[in-house]
Amino acid sequence: MTLVVDASVAARWLSKDGSLSDIAYSNGILERLTLPNERAHVPCHWSLEIANVATRGERMGYIEWSMVEYFLHLIEDIDFQIDVEASTRALTELTDLARHYRLIPYDAAYLELAQRLECPLATLDKDLRRAAEKAGLEVL
Repeated sequence: MTLVVDASVAARWLSKDGSLSDIAYSNGILERLTLPNERAHVPCHWSLEIANVATRGERMGYIEWSMVEYFLHLIEDIDFQIDVEASTRALTELTDLARHYRLIPYDAAYLELAQRLECPLATLDKDLRRAAEKAGLEVL
């Protein structure tokens, strides 16, 4: 199965912050991504979001660099499919989606990708979840 994974989910694999249900949800997505035939798609800015979470967490003293390295290797072991179309759609579809659903453009990229691939979205972001549900998408 194909799914789109928001950076909010992957960030919990490193930080472990948030509610117990958020952590359980993100760990469930991680387990799912280790199964055969599971394909995770992300927009092109996803890697920068992940790098920001990792470096900021270490800089602020929330996590040790050894945990960041483990996390980055974990990410590399999952075959994330990086979608580059978000950059070509940023000033058209993504801007329209962001305005319509009151999202930031980064989050609109996840919504647009899930719509285009016709697949479920994994997210912990409340605004993105609300928008995806309004758009008729399956939210895991």
